[in-house]
This record gives sequence, C-alpha cells and structure tokens, in this order.
Amino acid sequence: MIIRLCLGFICTIYYVASFSQIVSGTVKYSDGKPVENALIRILSTEKNIRSDQEGNFSIQLTAGAYSLVVTAAACDTIFKKVGVSFSPVTLAIILTKVGQALNEVVVSATKTAIGKQYTPMNITVVNREQIENSSESALLPVLAEQVPGLFVTERGVTGFGVSTGSAGAISMRGISGDPNNRILVLINGSPQFMGLFGHPLPDAYVASDVEKVEVIHGAGSVLYGTNAMAGVINILTRTQQQDGYSVNARVLYGSFNTQKYLTNIGYRKKGFSLMASVNKDHTDGHRAASAFNITNGYLKLSNRFSEHLQIALETNLAKFNAEDPGPVTGQKGPSVDVFRGSTYLNITNTNNHVSGNFQLFYNYGKHTITDGFRSRDANYGLSLYQSFKQVKNNLTTVGLDYKSYGGKAENIFAMNGQGIVFGDHTIAEWAPYLLTQQTIAKKIILTGGIRLQHNNVYGNIVIPSGGLSFLATKTTTVKALVSKGFRSPSVLDLYLFAPANPDLQPEKMMNYEATVSQLLLNKKIQLDATLFNVQGSNLIETVFQNGGPKNINSGAFNNSGIEFSGKYSISQLLKVSLMYGYTNVKNPVLAVPRQQLSVNSTFKSAGWMFSINFQHIEGLTKQVTPDKLTSSYTLLNAKADYQLSKLFDVFLKGENITNQQYEINNGYPMPGIVLLAGINFHLVKN
Repeated sequence: MIIRLCLGFICTIYYVASFSQIVSGTVKYSDGKPVENALIRILSTEKNIRSDQEGNFSIQLTAGAYSLVVTAAACDTIFKKVGVSFSPVTLAIILTKVGQALNEVVVSATKTAIGKQYTPMNITVVNREQIENSSESALLPVLAEQVPGLFVTERGVTGFGVSTGSAGAISMRGISGDPNNRILVLINGSPQFMGLFGHPLPDAYVASDVEKVEVIHGAGSVLYGTNAMAGVINILTRTQQQDGYSVNARVLYGSFNTQKYLTNIGYRKKGFSLMASVNKDHTDGHRAASAFNITNGYLKLSNRFSEHLQIALETNLAKFNAEDPGPVTGQKGPSVDVFRGSTYLNITNTNNHVSGNFQLFYNYGKHTITDGFRSRDANYGLSLYQSFKQVKNNLTTVGLDYKSYGGKAENIFAMNGQGIVFGDHTIAEWAPYLLTQQTIAKKIILTGGIRLQHNNVYGNIVIPSGGLSFLATKTTTVKALVSKGFRSPSVLDLYLFAPANPDLQPEKMMNYEATVSQLLLNKKIQLDATLFNVQGSNLIETVFQNGGPKNINSGAFNNSGIEFSGKYSISQLLKVSLMYGYTNVKNPVLAVPRQQLSVNSTFKSAGWMFSINFQHIEGLTKQVTPDKLTSSYTLLNAKADYQLSKLFDVFLKGENITNQQYEINNGYPMPGIVLLAGINFHLVKN
C-alpha cells in the first residue's frame, strides 16, 4: 500500500511538472490603447514573444514559477511574476510611456532599481529616444538641452579638447571648476576622471553607446564619494534587449567639412549578448587651426547565467587630436593628442530579497601636447554593494568602494631640452557606506545614509544624508533632502606645479532642496519643480603667499536657485518639453549662467519627424578676473527626418539657424549657421 502511494505521489509530481498551460494577455498603454510589437521575455528560458497589432500575445509554458519582462519603445519596463499550474493564465499588462509617470525607474539613487518618486533626490532621466532624436555623436550637448540647470561649455562645431582653450566644463547649481572636477561622471556606476587633474573627459562619452542617463542634482557623495559634490551624471550603456541581432549605422556631412560616421551592432541569444560600436568624427572647424578628429570604440559582452546571475565585460577606447586656434585677440594655442581607455567587469546578482553588484574598473590615458607636456594616468578600483529587502517596507544598501588614482606628468622641452618631471604620485581611498529607506503607511518614505571616507593623504571624512518623499496622491509627490558633498584634493592640487600644497583638506558642501512633482490632464502633463540652497566651504583656491602662488582651503559659496521641467504629451504625434534653471551666486563663477531655458518640441506623422529646440542663456560668466565678463544669447536648432523605408531614414539638421553671434569660452566665437545632413540605417532581426 505504501509503495503504491509513493508511486502515485511520484507520478503526480511528474505529471504536474510536465503539465503545460497557455499564458496569454494584452499589453496596453495607460490610456487604454494597445501596444504593438511589445517584447515579452521569459527569464531563465530561451522563450520570448511579441504582441500583435491589438496588443495580444500567447505562449505555452510548463508548470512552474516564471519572471516575465515586458518592454516596448519609449516605455518603462514591467516585471511580472507568473505561476503556471492547471489553469490558463491571463494577464493584463499596462505600460507607461517614459516621462509620463512619477514612478519612472532609476538606479542612481540607491544603486537598486526603484521608482523615482521613492527617492528624495531630484533626478532627471534622459532616455534613449531623446538621445537618438538629437543625432549627436557626443553625449554632453544632449544633456545640456534636456536637464534643467545643467550647463556645458562648447567651443566649436564638434569636439571639446583638453588643456588650454578646451571646453566641456560642466556646471550645476552654480558650481563648476577649472579643471572641472566637482561634478562626477559615472559609466554604469564607475567613476570617470583623469587620474592627475581629476576632471572627466567629455570627448570619451559617445551618444550611440548610451541607453539612458540619470542626472542627480546636488550632492551624491554618500553613495559615490569624491567629486560627487555638486551632482552626478550616471551614463548607463546599451545592451541588446531581445534575441536576434540589430545593426545601426549613420553617415553625416555638413558645414566646415564636418563628417560623422557610426556603426553599431547588437546580438543576443540564450542569455548571451553583445553590443559593439565604432564612431569617427572630423571637422575642419569654423576658424583657422580649429580642426578636430576622434575615433571611439566600444564593446560590451554580457551573459545571463540564470534569472539571478549576470556577468558583463565592457571596454571603451577613444583616440582624438584637437587644435586650439586661441582667442581671437591672441596667438594659436597648442595642439593635443589624447588616448583614453576604460574597462569594467560587473557581476550582478538579483532575486526577490537580495540584490547587488561587484565591479572592477580601470580607466587610463596618455596625453601629449605640442608645448612639450606629457602625462600618463590611471584610475582603478572596485565597488561592492548588496541591497536587502528582508524587512517589510524597507530597502537597505550596504557597500564598499576602493579607488586608486594618479600618474606621471612631465615636460620634455623644459630645462633646455633636458626635460622636467612635475610629479609622479598616486592617491588611494576607500569607504564603507550604508543607505536605508523605510516606507510608512504607503505614503511616506524616509531615507538616511552615511559614508566614512578614508584618504591616505588627509585621513577621514564623514558624509551624512537624509530626506523624505511624501506620496500625497497618485499624481503628486513632495520631497525634501539634506545631503553633504565633498571633493578630495587631486594630484594636481597636492603635488603638481608651483601652487601645490600637500597639506590640503577636502572641499565640502551642504545641499538643501525641496521638490514637488505633479501629473495633470490624465498624466499627459508632468511638472517637476525644485528649490535648492547649496553652501560650500574649504574650497581650494590659489593665493599669493611669501612671494609665490599657493593652494589653500579658503574658498566658500552660498548659492540658491530653481530647477523646473515640464513635459506635455499633447497627442501621440506631438510632444513638448521645457527645462528652466535659475541660479543666484554671490560671487561670479566661470561657466555658470544666471538663467537658462530650453524648449523642445517633436512632431511625428506619416513617416516624418520634425523637432525644434530653443535655448536661451542669460548672464553666462565667461571671465572672472581681472574684470567680470558675461554673455547672453538665444539659439534655435531644428531637425527634419523622413522614413524612406523600414531600413533607412534621412535627416537635415540646422544649428544656430538664426545666425546668432555669441561666445561661451571668452575669446572663442562660436560658429554661425551650421547645416548637417545624413542617413540612418536600422536593421532588427529576431
């Protein structure tokens, strides 16, 4: 009898395990319209399916528990847990268009994917559609049009360069720097800055490699450490999203013999994916001796071994040379030849209650300038964190960072050709940190964090952060945040050239902000407004002491302002967005405008796409000493795109079409009307 029962039990288990059922459903937008061609992937299997014209889908699965990932163009990703047993399963999946919801998913706030409304930080997300519509090869100009309060300096048609006369300085909340090292740029969470001078390399960030960008306004040091003083720009790179392959290419030609070439290839099968691209840009420049050339290469390999484990290896290379025409009243500056490289290894674990990442990163470069300056630098380290959801309504992240940065700087022409080494130094720092979020009554989310940073030069610094989010209604969120930011002295500050001072302490900043987010007209309008006050101390400044220059911790600032963004999806065909930033600074800061306004509109119909961008900059400081110089200007850019077929579209783009005469870098007039035309190729095979 017992044997029969056992056999019966085994047969029942076998029958249930082998039993299969139909999982079907519909995918719709939040307004009830069906989503055609949405991709439904079943994790840890090779199966996926797409929705039809009515948004319907159907797939057969054996008994068990599954995780479904639903994606569609310009929509937030949806995750669904499904249990298959003896009855058919019917699902109703609602996708929300990106930019139309308060719960847009971000990762930069906690290092774990959460809805934007759950973090007290003010975060702006620039998605793939916005990046693609710009037809830009460099990423930073796209951010300058799409992120309120973020400003990027430019000096020509394309290319930023390094050293004298270069551009690419980033400012937020009235905070900039020379070199620009108070805003941290990340790629997939790993820090990007030149090991000696501590600044990011804008020419190395290529738009074609980017899935989206998350910009933290204000201090982000509790999670990201040094340089995340005034803000964080986290660049999240692309991954092939569906099985099969994709090929994208672009050829562009325009004014001043400007040429841009792009090839991008993606592939995915059985959990393995590949993404690779090559970009090449050239321009003769709008002034004599202002040519710029760059070649970028990118490769990302990843493999999902299971629903819970993924490993990715990524590398970026950039080789560029740039000429400096010098200010119009001066002489030609030196030319530069730069090579940058970076490599990352990411191991990610994900399940219902615990998720995290282990990352190794290595950034390196070689800079050669015609005045004899040479440098080699490196920035490497590791990052480890785990997020826990073991306690009800709580998310806690515990992490540890380590980085080492530095290099060697010299001039081979100095000392009558004998050469001189300015310095060969390395700085190391490590930091444990903790961030926790607790939800109370499904309405209030309290957030607190702390970081203990140890630097082998100046010792320890404690970085606290605290805030709350109040989900007042389904369409209204109110946030408040107090956070501390800092910047460790760079190798340049401590050891290089005459002003160097090895006794410097870190720069510090306190960030206070309040944000209100509101949806209107059935979520067609999204409004975000932030009031901020930032107070800095211990800023490193160069003063004259004992007959010579010296770096000391003597600077301070107290800035306040407004950041506002509004997005209105008037219809499926027409969208309008507005970005505005106002900053009040007591003392002038280079590359910081008093007001900036950007209005973007996009219209799509019958294979056509028209976009217009209007920018107004008022009170931009382009020189601080000996006299303060400012400039104000208004730009109008436009683009028309026509879809020739499923594979090809052509476009015509005009920049500064009102022929505005203006300067951003003092003494470097910007080009007048710039016309660019090109053709795009898109191929997707499943």
